[in-house]
Amino acid sequence: MCVKIAGRDAGLKCVIVDIIDDNFVLIDGQTRRRKCNVKHLEPLKGVVKLKKKATHIDVVAEFKKLKIIIKETKPKKATEKPKKLKKKKVVTSDDNSDVAVKAVSELKKEKVSEKKKPKK
Repeated sequence: MCVKIAGRDAGLKCVIVDIIDDNFVLIDGQTRRRKCNVKHLEPLKGVVKLKKKATHIDVVAEFKKLKIIIKETKPKKATEKPKKLKKKKVVTSDDNSDVAVKAVSELKKEKVSEKKKPKK
């Protein structure tokens, strides 16, 4: 038995399910089942007998024997997301916008014609 002392699950009890390497172990219990750094755990006096790579159900059963409550979270059901509608471009015929577009196109033409003129 251990207590997680760092991270989101700090203060919650857990059990080491498997040893990954020198620095990391697999934990489960009141915390999320995940890889954890050994430095983030503080051992307790209690010992829980589990087989290596025990399932979450086995861990929950052992915690119930010790009268430790584990809050169960159910995975969210996959629901269909509504399809996004493509936005349609709205064309407005404002006199000002047409004039602005024409003015910009004329300026571009003038710049191109200036570049083509040979310098003296």
